[in-house]
Order: sequence, then C-alpha cells, then structure tokens
Amino acid sequence: MTHSGELRSGKGAHDENFPVASWLIKPRHRPVILAFYEFVRVADDIADHPTLVPQEKLARLDRLEASLMQDGGGEPEGVALRAVLRRYSLPTRHAQDLLNAFRQDVTKLRYETWDELIDYCSRSAMPVGRFVLDVHGESHATWPANDALCAALQIINHLQDCAADYRKLDRVYVPLDALAAHDIGVEALAAERASPALRACLHGLAERTAALLQQSHGFDVSVTDTRLALEISVIQTLAAHLIKLLRARDPLRERVHLSKAGALAVAAGGGARALLRRVLRLAPATRRYQTP
Repeated sequence: MTHSGELRSGKGAHDENFPVASWLIKPRHRPVILAFYEFVRVADDIADHPTLVPQEKLARLDRLEASLMQDGGGEPEGVALRAVLRRYSLPTRHAQDLLNAFRQDVTKLRYETWDELIDYCSRSAMPVGRFVLDVHGESHATWPANDALCAALQIINHLQDCAADYRKLDRVYVPLDALAAHDIGVEALAAERASPALRACLHGLAERTAALLQQSHGFDVSVTDTRLALEISVIQTLAAHLIKLLRARDPLRERVHLSKAGALAVAAGGGARALLRRVLRLAPATRRYQTP
C-alpha cells in the first residue's frame, strides 16, 4: 500500500480560503501549525479521493491515526506530527477529532438539520482553531469564540462548494430540512444555476452563518498574543466578505471565492482594524482635568 501522502490532491496551505500559519504568526509557531496542517490535508484528501472505495479510505485514516499515536502505521505525516506534538507537549486530541470527522465524511453523505451540521463542525473545524490556540498557550476560555468562528468558516466552505460536493462526491452538507422548507431536494444542486427556491435556501443559510460569525465578535481581543489576534481578525474579515458574496450570488454558476489580490486587500483591512483595537485597548488611560 502506498503512503497516503502520495494520493494528495495537490492542494496546499496557500490554496485555502483562509490563512494557514501566515507571516502574521510568530515564526516559532509556524512549523508546528504547518505539521498539523499537512497531517489534516492528507486525511482530508483521503476522505475526498474520487476513486478509493470507502473501506480503503477508512483503513488509511486508521493508519494515519496509528502513525500519530504509536510507532506504527507507516504514514510520514502522522510520524512527523507525533514528533512535533511530543516536542511541544501538545495533545493528540485535536488531530484525532479531525480524523473522526473525515471518517464521518466517508460514511455520512447527508445532514438532516443545522444542529447535525454544527455537530459535524465540532469535529471537522473547531479542533483546528483549538489546536492553534493551544500552540500559543491561550486560555480555553477563548474556545467558545473560536468554535463559532471555525464553524462559520466550515459552513462558508460548504455553501461555496455545495454543487461540486454533490456532483463529485454525492455529499450534501446543506441541511435537508432547509431544502424541504423550500420544497426542493438535493437534486436541485445538480442544476446549472440555482432555482429561486434553492437561492432562497442558500441565502437563508448564509444569514445563519453570519449570525454564527457574529458570535465570535471580540475573539481577537480575548487572546494574549498580538500576532495571533491580527490573524484572527483577518480571518473574520475574510469570512464576513465571503458571506456577503454568498448572500448575493448563485454558487452554482457564479464565483463566490476571492481572488488572491482581493483576499489580500480584504485581509489588510482586517489586520489594520485589529491592530488599532489592540493599540486602543492597551493604551494607558489618561486623566482629564477640568479648567479651574
């Protein structure tokens, strides 16, 4: 059996919707986060592989976990991440949660409700942010805001790729009850353009995602590491912009992703605003004296 890394889709950190260990993150933290990303990327590509049968996908995910947890499995990305986690005394929990999400991707192709989708996000998205917070030594009190942000990012991806996920993988993250509320089924995702009913459904889910993103308000201010705070603000700003696109466009036929230049411009604004908030929050209070 080949190493699972040889089955990579070709997608890397620079191809993601949102920054992965960008230059904003302190240099000493970036290799740790990137080792985690490489492990997760391989697992994601296994779950989404177009020709592997489900049994082989699950076997490969088990091999990745074995490589992470012990001297076995033979998957280089798992071995590398295990060494990094040991070196920095970080838990394996977050990587294991993500593996469980990818196993779910193999075995579960439909989600009945929004709550089911959020439950999936608790394994497929929230652990990523929690890992980054652990790398930075941040308090677990930051987890609720992280979880809301990460779930919003995951659902943005689902809405952007809803047609491709259905056509290529027969996987639908759009909750079935949301489709049913508009008297449509999953087959509506196969059309060349979204019907008015599907557009109303997707726009409604974008609104719910915006509310989820709002729950992460103040996240950047709550972390102690300034560079991490800037990264969080950049991600929140990008997410808000993408939600605007999803509210206005048809993801079945229109582009709902940002170009590299567009993402950079939006990110710069988010970073600048976060830096200003940081300066104002940390600035010493000044006394005001009334003129006698």
